[in-house]
Amino acid sequence: MSDAFPIDVDTLGNLKPLNQVVFSLGSNQGDSVDILQAAVDRLAETPNLIVVDVSPVYLTKPVGNVDQPDFYNAVLIADSTLEPTTLLERANAIEQAYGRYRDPGNPGGPRTLDIDLIVVGQRTSDTEALKLPHPRAHERAFVLVPWLDIDPRASLPQGRVDDLVATMDTSGVRRLDDARIMKP
Repeated sequence: MSDAFPIDVDTLGNLKPLNQVVFSLGSNQGDSVDILQAAVDRLAETPNLIVVDVSPVYLTKPVGNVDQPDFYNAVLIADSTLEPTTLLERANAIEQAYGRYRDPGNPGGPRTLDIDLIVVGQRTSDTEALKLPHPRAHERAFVLVPWLDIDPRASLPQGRVDDLVATMDTSGVRRLDDARIMKP
């Protein structure tokens, strides 16, 4: 059998394609490592979303508004048949459950929990509510370095993640070997 025949999603009937989903998680308020673990656990409870791997935890310097504590960051990879908007709604609901407040005057400010949807397979979106792939992921070491830890072949439209990381300043990104997020 040849791999030359890609699956045409229009012929799947009621089946939906399985996409690799990448989430970036961050926190710099409260007990951040526990909050990140809880976020991973809540994502794992999502129907039709299977957690594949979770990166080590990194301590990272804030981007933009630097007058705040450092962030604890991790990346989660999952497989899912869910639509990107459903994944975004779930991420937003989990953020809200952990006290996320979106200050319109300070979008890069401190937060108990931030969950960004980075990619959903090869899906793209350019709406006000959802941009896929995440439009700034390729510029963010706090996303790319943890992602590279668990998927050395990762890529974005701007290039392979390892090549992108090689061109950026990663001095503000430090792996914390004593803080762990357990895969459910």
